[in-house]
Amino acid sequence: MPPRSDPTVRQRRLGIELRKLREAAGLSTQEAGALLGVNRTRIPNIESGRFGISPDRARTLASHYGCVDGQLIDALAAMAKERNNQWWESYRTLLPPSFMDVAELEHHAVAMRMLVMMHIPGLLQTAEHTRALFQSSLVSLPPDDVERRAVHRMRRQEILTLRKDPPKFTAIIHEAALHIQFGGPRVTRNQLNHLLHMSERDNITIRVIPFEVGGFAGPGQPILYADGPVPQLDTVQLDSFHGSTFIDSRSDLADYQALLDRMEALGLPEDQTRDFIHSIAQRI
Repeated sequence: MPPRSDPTVRQRRLGIELRKLREAAGLSTQEAGALLGVNRTRIPNIESGRFGISPDRARTLASHYGCVDGQLIDALAAMAKERNNQWWESYRTLLPPSFMDVAELEHHAVAMRMLVMMHIPGLLQTAEHTRALFQSSLVSLPPDDVERRAVHRMRRQEILTLRKDPPKFTAIIHEAALHIQFGGPRVTRNQLNHLLHMSERDNITIRVIPFEVGGFAGPGQPILYADGPVPQLDTVQLDSFHGSTFIDSRSDLADYQALLDRMEALGLPEDQTRDFIHSIAQRI
């Protein structure tokens, strides 16, 4: 099988975790290759995500590296078994790669927590709101591209509404995001009512941080914390004008967890959040 020219974030993550185990064991790539019975160049290519690895070989490497965490080994083997046949692959040549990476991250998350200051979380947007957002992009997008991006975003939302075992999703939304009228008053009112509807689902929690909280030390960019099947596979995704950034450093993950804990504590309780959103919708 030829090497991958553009591995996904998840494929690279499998390699990163195997590299962490190898380095913790104090083994060189040449030594690891000898243990696996492959050419010394194969290990660096596996660790970069350019070459795939079978679940059995992933388990073998983890064993050679002295890993005794059975849940982590099972999770890595499951990642190695995955094939690129999910719905988002049909968009790979049509949308930026980060669109696929975010969809893949959300698909595999067992729980998610998101902080947004200026926008409604994509997983909770209406189609009209999404279209209005893409139409207001700094770079003018053709109508077909706007529609393609909107449909892709609606497909992402199915993990919360159609899956038998949907992940728990907690959205921490600053009040500012509720007042910005993308698409005008009617679209905004419908969006706020949609938030109220989604907040009634057992797997969705919405907490609004009101203006009256005042200033706080928090970032302006959206932050998504996605829980993996084991804590070692948690991931933070940051949104910016230049695309998505994915973070997996243990110390950085701990910092983002602490930040989200602090921001969530500033939010109104769920029942008060619903009343708050409803009052804003009525005034529009």
